[in-house]
Amino acid sequence: MSRRVSLVLGSGGARGYAHIGVIEALLESGCEIGSVSGSSMGALIGGLYASGKLDRYKSWVLGLDLIDVAKLLDFTFGGAGIIEGERVFEKLEEMIGDVKIEELPIPFTAVATDLMRQKEVWIQQGRLIDAIRASIAIPTLFTPKKLHGRYLVDGGLLNPLPIAPTLASNGDLTIAVSLNDPNTKLPKIALPKVQIERKSLFEEWLDDMRQKALDFVAREKKTNVEEMGPFDIVGRSIDIMQNAIQESKMAGYTPDILIPIPKESCGFYEFHRAYELIEIGRVLTKERL
Repeated sequence: MSRRVSLVLGSGGARGYAHIGVIEALLESGCEIGSVSGSSMGALIGGLYASGKLDRYKSWVLGLDLIDVAKLLDFTFGGAGIIEGERVFEKLEEMIGDVKIEELPIPFTAVATDLMRQKEVWIQQGRLIDAIRASIAIPTLFTPKKLHGRYLVDGGLLNPLPIAPTLASNGDLTIAVSLNDPNTKLPKIALPKVQIERKSLFEEWLDDMRQKALDFVAREKKTNVEEMGPFDIVGRSIDIMQNAIQESKMAGYTPDILIPIPKESCGFYEFHRAYELIEIGRVLTKERL
């Protein structure tokens, strides 16, 4: 029997790739996704799904090589973030097109944070690419997005798991995907040879980038604070903050099903591990269903 689902996709940096596997597993199980809300990477993946472009995005991230990645990183020095993000979002806009949220076949909410007013913002109208750009503006990594006179940054700062926007949806179930679970056992994923080779090359390149430029993709697996770079600490700090806020929010709004993605799946900035994280999301969703 088909179930109509209100889907809530949480923030958590690179772990957001797991949302792709979650969506695929839900659809394979016969669920109909009737509405989507998301913060940060949750807004990106949710918006791509709502616009019908998730498969294209998945193919793109799985096929990125080192040259492609290098071309996408438009570093800026002296700005509000170390990456302008324009090259990344030009590619996303090429995929999505000039689509407005109110024109989507599925109701969609992107959650962002008003940097100056310190308020949570629900974006439910206007250009989809602008909403995604605002919600995913991770502090220190991407520059804030100016939208309607407000400077907007990562929605996960104030609401890492935005359940409230889906409460008015006409669904049978609310399913939320948390990307920061400290207790769920990490499933072992077998990587194809091409992914193992790409991962190895990618990590060698990132190590070189650490030495030559900014340590912005730190693995966050160091246990000695003295060995951590600034972005190790930023990534860990964001995770701590989001965990505390999420627990508080869920005390008021509890989903029918919570799909927990282990925090140890990857570091906050490990965006080169798409294949593995997609499969983690798929496996854990099937287990939970």
